[in-house]
Amino acid sequence: MKGIHVTSEIKPLKKVLLHRPGRELLNLTPNTLEELLFDDIPYLKVAEEEHDAFSQVLRDNGVEVVYLEDLVAQVLDINPEIREQFLRQYIDEAGVRSSKYKEIVYQFLNAITDSKELVLKTMEGIHINDLQGNHDIEHSLAYQVKGDSRMVVNPMPNLYFTRDPFASIGNGVSINHMFSQTRCRETLYGRYIFKYHPDFKEVQQHYDRDIPFCIEGGDILNLNEHTLAIGISQRTEPDGIEQLAKNIFANSDASIDTVLAIHIPESRAFMHLDTVFTQIDYDKFTVHPGILGPLEVFKITPADECGKVKIARREETLEEILAEALGVERVTLIKCGGGDRITAEREQWNDGANTLCIAPGKVIVYERNNVTNSILRDYGLTVLEIPSSELSRGRGGPRCMSMPLWRED
Repeated sequence: MKGIHVTSEIKPLKKVLLHRPGRELLNLTPNTLEELLFDDIPYLKVAEEEHDAFSQVLRDNGVEVVYLEDLVAQVLDINPEIREQFLRQYIDEAGVRSSKYKEIVYQFLNAITDSKELVLKTMEGIHINDLQGNHDIEHSLAYQVKGDSRMVVNPMPNLYFTRDPFASIGNGVSINHMFSQTRCRETLYGRYIFKYHPDFKEVQQHYDRDIPFCIEGGDILNLNEHTLAIGISQRTEPDGIEQLAKNIFANSDASIDTVLAIHIPESRAFMHLDTVFTQIDYDKFTVHPGILGPLEVFKITPADECGKVKIARREETLEEILAEALGVERVTLIKCGGGDRITAEREQWNDGANTLCIAPGKVIVYERNNVTNSILRDYGLTVLEIPSSELSRGRGGPRCMSMPLWRED
């Protein structure tokens, strides 16, 4: 299966992109948690075991698993010019400012001959000790002031949430402009995959990381061939949604003709639409009850004038809007935690509403959200639980950790 084909949240998943958490988690410290968007430091050994269990559940259910680090390594192996270009761009975007340090970091990375090892090192970050033995480093004022306590290049610990940096939309992809500076470098991997990888270089690009408006993949849901739902959230701006809609509508090969922009509260707990709302069957969604009530939904469609869009505020309930979009008689919103406020808030914080649907009515969830999981079973869903004591510390669930590349029609 080359390219991308994702026109639904629930059709049988056949191929998915993951990133196995690695040594980047070891470079989290209490002092850098806020900057790097973590609330706690996961125990890497257990996080790897939990992620491997997630991967195995996918494979056991007929899903091909490919890894971000492998795809990027395959790109760098195509020719030395691509490798050179990638390293120079990576160093520029890593915030290495002085020309001296840029060259030292380049020489250090370029000396790593194995491409996958190189890619993993760019994800892990570069500590000042990695550069020991370099005369210019050890005799610099910065080294002598900060000693061995300095990261020259910060890690990218959020990378195991592959949903956010780029998102599959129909037969195309959105390479996103991330909200936080610490995550912007993540999309560099997507740029090289979708520019050079033989399996993906022909994929249509609906959005580019250089567009100035923030948009992230956790806010993008493929409802069907014709309709996207996108969250207006802490990390996705209205201008980004409008620009994405214009780009898609202008593409004659794209079948999407409607974007539903759903405004959710802007908070750390509700960072993306998929942290409070995911589709799990033809007519069923999980939802955090904290977003229900007066909810702003806007319908965006092409205007008669080229390059323009029509925006209409919808006054119906969320259930009515979704039923119309999906062409079903009614939609059931299954409340995370059963609607009990304390249970709902606890299990939503641990991604009880962030499910990965791998076939209609079959979902992967975190085992820790036992109340919500029991309710899903009561509604007749097949619930596949995975361990999550460490993975959940990054504030993302099974949907966040997966970028579908191919779903059956």
